[in-house]
Amino acid sequence: MNSIEKQTITMAAICQASALVQKVARTGSIAEPDLAIMLNSIMKTSPDSILDVYDNNVAHLALGLKTLIEQLGSQTKEKDPELTRYVVSLLGLERRLANKKNQFSLLGERIEQSQRQLAHYDITSDTLIASLASIYSDLLSPIGTPIQVAGEPSLLKQQSNQHKIRALLLAGVRSSVLWRQVGGKRRNILFGRTKMVACAQQLLKEI
Repeated sequence: MNSIEKQTITMAAICQASALVQKVARTGSIAEPDLAIMLNSIMKTSPDSILDVYDNNVAHLALGLKTLIEQLGSQTKEKDPELTRYVVSLLGLERRLANKKNQFSLLGERIEQSQRQLAHYDITSDTLIASLASIYSDLLSPIGTPIQVAGEPSLLKQQSNQHKIRALLLAGVRSSVLWRQVGGKRRNILFGRTKMVACAQQLLKEI
């Protein structure tokens, strides 16, 4: 797998986390398999490969690949500024986290605690979602400007939706860490978008 493919897969995962945050905020429901893939990606701290983080199947990132094409493709007239804001915010949060070594090691410890809970609870159980949401609230939210999530006020007031959104934002930061590790930089989005979109289109054809 070349660097463009790795960057496309990790950027698609960030886009997928953002799209799912938006869906929870607007509708209060998302498909459980989509949620499970993103939450499991947080737990894969020693993966064998980039794709291993997403259960070794690029099809699990179909929503993210489509979102990437819609947001970065030159053919798209109607880009979603809200989704763009989420993606940019997640990348920015990861950059701030990378400069806080203490916070990064605390994050690792807290994720290990959640990994132990997997022996007793499913990844999409309320218990584990709440556990991952608290990691985001305690360790990531305080280090930068909070990510403002827009949506249906009545849905955003529900604790279960708040927990899902925070857990998905944590998953977005996880994929942002991977994006940087495979050489992803902001200039790649500005100047390499054509290659990424073409790669995403090819990966979708292969699904």
